[in-house]
Amino acid sequence: MTKNVIAILGLPGSGKTEIINYLMKKLDWPKVYFGEVTFDEMNRLGLEINENNEKITRESLREKFGKLHYAEQVAKKIEDAGYENVLVESLYSWQEYLFFKEKFKEKFITISVYSSPKTRYERIGERALRPLSPADAQSRDYAQIENLSQAGPIAMADYTIINENDGLENLHEKVDLVIESIKIK
Repeated sequence: MTKNVIAILGLPGSGKTEIINYLMKKLDWPKVYFGEVTFDEMNRLGLEINENNEKITRESLREKFGKLHYAEQVAKKIEDAGYENVLVESLYSWQEYLFFKEKFKEKFITISVYSSPKTRYERIGERALRPLSPADAQSRDYAQIENLSQAGPIAMADYTIINENDGLENLHEKVDLVIESIKIK
């Protein structure tokens, strides 16, 4: 039976993956990544992994199966795996947020990580996997905010962490404070 479902929210480059990786190691919890639904479909179709194909695939899956397709797939994975505690990476839309709130009730906890666009675009441009130019990063931001209503879950997060280039140690300390305040069961 699931005790805790903690979703880390934020726009690309904000630090979601860093926080997820830190918490996976610290808490010894598994993660479920919403993006796996996209990559699984791209692999099935034999598509090259790139920003354009990811966007087309994301939008196509949501158009074909509905706005809750990702949330339903991820919730099913959580339940099928029998995870007691799990971290969720890349929950985006308002509809997904509401679905998880209804499905997991008080067990569903959200932590938003915020970084300014300037900071995020620098990070995204420097990352080893799927780097983006500032223009492409901004285009992705706009698409996620406009098409996925991504701002809603971020605004309604139970906790918010500011991550503006003050070092990983400082970020980890902020995460530790949030985790301590949640009082993990």
